[in-house]
Amino acid sequence: MGDVIGFIVSMLVVGLIVGAIARLLVPGGDPMGCLGTALLGVAGSFVGGLLADLVFGHAGRSAGLHPVGLVGSVAGAIVLLLLLRALRR
Repeated sequence: MGDVIGFIVSMLVVGLIVGAIARLLVPGGDPMGCLGTALLGVAGSFVGGLLADLVFGHAGRSAGLHPVGLVGSVAGAIVLLLLLRALRR
């Protein structure tokens, strides 16, 4: 049970960092707090992973935290942020 809680907390912390970077890179204001930013980063990680799988395939895939994975996560979060902005208009 402690492993699951630790995993969820680590996902939210990484998500907060990824979401904050994405929000800093895309100019303009977004009405979301820390939890929204963390969820944006977590969802962006999944979108970035999906895009990486589509482009590069499944070869060479390993679990863990990698700089390239963080870049893909930020890219996925930027895509989601732009989609959210387009849907709000």
